[in-house]
This record gives sequence, structure tokens and C-alpha cells, in this order.
Amino acid sequence: MASPESGPGLRVNAWNLLLLVPFLMLVVPWFNADQPRLFGLPFFYWSQFAFVPVGVVCVALVFRMTRDEPTVSSAAPAGGVDELDEGTAR
Repeated sequence: MASPESGPGLRVNAWNLLLLVPFLMLVVPWFNADQPRLFGLPFFYWSQFAFVPVGVVCVALVFRMTRDEPTVSSAAPAGGVDELDEGTAR
């Protein structure tokens, strides 16, 4: 569970680049081949199946390496809600 001081935000870390690896399987022209075959399956199909555990490992690794880092949130406005409300008269 998230700590009270950490809110929703963007986690900036080099580990997040590892999340791009599963997207490589979407580049179909790289894998559109019949050979080599594995258990009678063309390369296109068994390579797609092979990317599933690779993607799971990438996501799990990024989660484990970045779960304890604080999130970067946008700064709150200087005044409170009442001070920022233009419709209130004092």
C-alpha cells in the first residue's frame, strides 16, 4: 500500500526503459518468417509465445526495482482552495 505522502505521479527511473522490451513483439516484419521451426511451429508463432514470459519477467523486474521509490508529483498551488476561489468575497 502506498504511504500517505506519496500520491499519484510519474515514476522516473532508468528501469522503466525495460518496459519497452515487450513492445518488440509488435514489430511483425522482424518475426514474419517460417524458419526456424520449433516442434513444427513456424518462427512467427513460437517467437510470439516466447515473448510472453519475457514480458512478464520485464514487468516483474521493473516492479521489484522501483516499488520503494517515491513518486514525483506536481507541486500544489501556493494558496488554499478558499484563497484560489474567485467567487468568494471577504
